[in-house]
Amino acid sequence: MTESDQTSPKQGYSRRALLGAFGAGAVVVAGAGAAGAAIITREQSPDPASLTYPFYGPTQQGVTTPMQDTLHFASLDMTTDSREALIAMLKSWTLAAAAMTQGQPVGRFGTEGIYDAPPSDTGEALGLPPSGLTITFGFGPTLFRTADGIDRFGLASQQPATLHKLPRFPRDTLNPAISNGDLCIQACANNPQVAVHAVRNLVRLAFGTATVRWSQNGFGKSSLTTTDEATPRNLMGFKDGTNNIKGDDSAELEAQVWVQPQDNPKWMDDGTYMAVRKVRMTIETWDRTSLREQELVFGRTKLEGAPMSGGNEFTDPDFKAVGREGLPLIAVDSHVAIAHPDNNDGARVLRRGYNYTDSSDALGRLDAGLFYLAFARNLQTQFIPMQMRLSQNDRMNEYVRYIGDATFAIPPGVPNDNGYIGEPLFTATA
Repeated sequence: MTESDQTSPKQGYSRRALLGAFGAGAVVVAGAGAAGAAIITREQSPDPASLTYPFYGPTQQGVTTPMQDTLHFASLDMTTDSREALIAMLKSWTLAAAAMTQGQPVGRFGTEGIYDAPPSDTGEALGLPPSGLTITFGFGPTLFRTADGIDRFGLASQQPATLHKLPRFPRDTLNPAISNGDLCIQACANNPQVAVHAVRNLVRLAFGTATVRWSQNGFGKSSLTTTDEATPRNLMGFKDGTNNIKGDDSAELEAQVWVQPQDNPKWMDDGTYMAVRKVRMTIETWDRTSLREQELVFGRTKLEGAPMSGGNEFTDPDFKAVGREGLPLIAVDSHVAIAHPDNNDGARVLRRGYNYTDSSDALGRLDAGLFYLAFARNLQTQFIPMQMRLSQNDRMNEYVRYIGDATFAIPPGVPNDNGYIGEPLFTATA
């Protein structure tokens, strides 16, 4: 939940060529064949249910893809030490994801097949449109080395230097049961049943190889992703993600998000890294807080989202502006002041945050907040220093609790249907 967060569209088979050919807002409408896919721009506002994004390409979808309305996220642990079984599972995941993102069922026969055997697809998305489904896969630090340093799959030599368990930040109250994991699946769609169906079928394919460690549903995207939509609000009622970069800012994406050829290891070229933070809001306390205090916490007005230094939502904050009492108009411990790139040596992250509600706890308090996903080229230099400053000094800490976290390497995409997710990693360690 940071001022510097950013999200923007990126899809297609060539990072530069497709956007040049079809425009920054190009998407595919479901129902068009591969040879004659109907390409239209976002300005034409297609029905969100009819959107499809190609699974194959140089980068994975679900990172810079325009944010969909719902999320289903799952973290998994391996239940075998067999490298061959891991590769076989990733191959089956690749085929299933490629089908589901195009609105097709899993397996050759889908919901049909042998009458006395379970169908290959669970069927709850049968008849539903693709709904802009994207499926993104990630590898956790423990896939390379366990907490005890064991290299189960022969991958330790290729563990990225930036991929480690997050440090313990001040004020963390982490629950190990909803933290970390060997692998992750992020499914985003404009229909929650389509997203849940995707994860359900991938987990089913993993039976005997991996099992779910924890999962999370999310709703109500909390990032501004295009210039033609209103900034969404988080559960505190404030606009969130005002300063996210847009899809035509390729320079910022290259600098801050996508792993570059000069970075190591080589198998991560065109990939990125994900940091996960589950942030529970103390809703009842926040709801009894004055509007004055709420705006001091954020450093922005609640209605318009403008910085307290003046202007409108998109006016640059003026951290030097002072009021009649000689105090900064934007409090130095406000969220916007601490998270802004100007106060973090220019470091930024790309975010895909979703609101969540997990019913109520034993005391009758609403268990709700933000499921925060941040993508960065280097977590050690971009995400961790900013999160440390937020954890130490953010005025918002009185109203939130950090209860879960994880990190994952998001490998590059699968170029074509002859490959599988993570193949360059396994080739490098063959």
